[in-house]
Amino acid sequence: MSQQASLTKLLPFIRPYKIQIGLALFALVFTSGVMLSLGQGVSYLIDQGIASGSRDALRYSILFFLLLVALVAIGSFFRFYLVSWIGEKVVADLRKAVFSHLIHLHPAFFEEQKSGEIQSRITTDTTLLQSVIGSSISIALRNSIMLVGGTVLLFITNAKLTLIVLLSVPLVIAPILFFGRRVRALSKTTQDEIAKVGGHVGESLRHIKVVQSLNQQQNDSKLFNNMVDQAFFVSVQRIRQRAFLSVVVITLSMSAIGVMLWVGGNDVMQGRISAGDLGGFLFYAIIVAVAVAAISEVMGELQRAAGAAERLIELLNTPNKILSGADALPPIEEAESADSHGVIRFEQVVFQYSSRDKAAINDVNLTIQQGERVALVGPSGAGKSTLLELLLRFYDVDMGRICIYNKNIKDMALETLRSQLAIVPQQPVLFDMTVAQNIAYAKPEATQAEIENAAQAAHADEFIQQLPDGYDSDLGENGVRLSGGQQQRIAIARAILKDAPILLLDEATSALDAQSEHHVQQALEHLMQGRTSLIIAHRLATVLNADRIIVMDQGNLVAQGTHAQLLNTSPLYAKLAQLQFHTT
Repeated sequence: MSQQASLTKLLPFIRPYKIQIGLALFALVFTSGVMLSLGQGVSYLIDQGIASGSRDALRYSILFFLLLVALVAIGSFFRFYLVSWIGEKVVADLRKAVFSHLIHLHPAFFEEQKSGEIQSRITTDTTLLQSVIGSSISIALRNSIMLVGGTVLLFITNAKLTLIVLLSVPLVIAPILFFGRRVRALSKTTQDEIAKVGGHVGESLRHIKVVQSLNQQQNDSKLFNNMVDQAFFVSVQRIRQRAFLSVVVITLSMSAIGVMLWVGGNDVMQGRISAGDLGGFLFYAIIVAVAVAAISEVMGELQRAAGAAERLIELLNTPNKILSGADALPPIEEAESADSHGVIRFEQVVFQYSSRDKAAINDVNLTIQQGERVALVGPSGAGKSTLLELLLRFYDVDMGRICIYNKNIKDMALETLRSQLAIVPQQPVLFDMTVAQNIAYAKPEATQAEIENAAQAAHADEFIQQLPDGYDSDLGENGVRLSGGQQQRIAIARAILKDAPILLLDEATSALDAQSEHHVQQALEHLMQGRTSLIIAHRLATVLNADRIIVMDQGNLVAQGTHAQLLNTSPLYAKLAQLQFHTT
């Protein structure tokens, strides 16, 4: 993607602010026009003020000059304010659009991408774009006007001297184009390296206890230092290219002015032009030279912006592999009539992760009735959690179909589907919010009374009341201020508050001590009442009272029945039971 194409992709975010852009352009043109008029002011000051020998003429010429300066200052205020406002607003809209797109993407995308790198794109890259849109583009436009206007006025003032200045323009443009391509490529590489640095920081700090427990602080620091050094190395290459560009542009442009001064000075001494004309010409020549230098500098910023825009557009253009259907839930009478077909049905379901060579789910057929408690057991990697993720449509089946209330979940709106499902995961996910906000995450409009009732049902109210600020206590990142059992009960309270008819429990007690497990089991019993429940469990003792136990192995459903039945009919289940109940 070319630089122009990359930045053109940002136009949909700029178009809504046509009025502000129009006002900014007016202020820009007005300021540039007055700035160009200063050259005439300089000429008038020299010829009609200083050279005339009249104090009154000098006073009037200085007042005229100061008036022009005041107009430039006023115009610059409005130009700076409007352009900066546009930059901030466009970048705010862009951040919203990128995050809104990301939050709806299929989970597999985030398994392939590092969260730290994505965060870097939303923060660092957009900040760079804000600087370019809110500043650099304005500088480029203003200096382009100054370049064109100054060149025209140079011709009007003295065509011969102007030709001398213009001879340097091709010599200046050539290095801009040459170094610009290199800067753009290095800019994108720099942003990628910085994103890697951010990703490593986030990962190490998120898992700081593991890092410290394994004494990997020095190795992680060494790895981080290598990443920082690599980012620094690429940045130095980019800076070197931009520095070379600045040196070439300044040398060539100022050399042209030097030659012009030598020729012009001779013309003044020979009486061909006045000192005021030479002064005004010099003013315009400096404006043109500064404009060329500024444009060359901005070109480097635009190259960096193009690299940042590419990375953001990549995110915005990432397709969502899980597309929402349009169907709502069936009417109550249809849902009730579907009970004979099962509330949940897996029909010849086959699924394989893209990163694996073997199917995770292989031709699974399973029907779950209204209000039934069904447990999924089996060794690690048997496909238990995958079934839940398929039901939630985090992934789509490769073959077969999954139905809820006799309706294919692919045909249902994702929001509708997931509104029917409440999940309590093995590792509860808590946000850096208050206790009340974490519980109400499933139902933001919930009242305080509803939140407290859910917490009481989850056997969480007692320890919540003991926190420093009760339900207003902040839990920190990932709920770090709570124990594992307390975190799990907050997650259960969230599921209770959601009040969905289908409950998914993914090894909700596997990592708890005996006392915490007792409290959590009590909360789960309350939660499962009157609900269709699909339970994943490694501890068979937690599912002995399930209506049905499904035994899975290597993606296959190998047996099903009650605990007593499976002990006699399933060698795998019998082995699992023996390991858990009869070993010491």
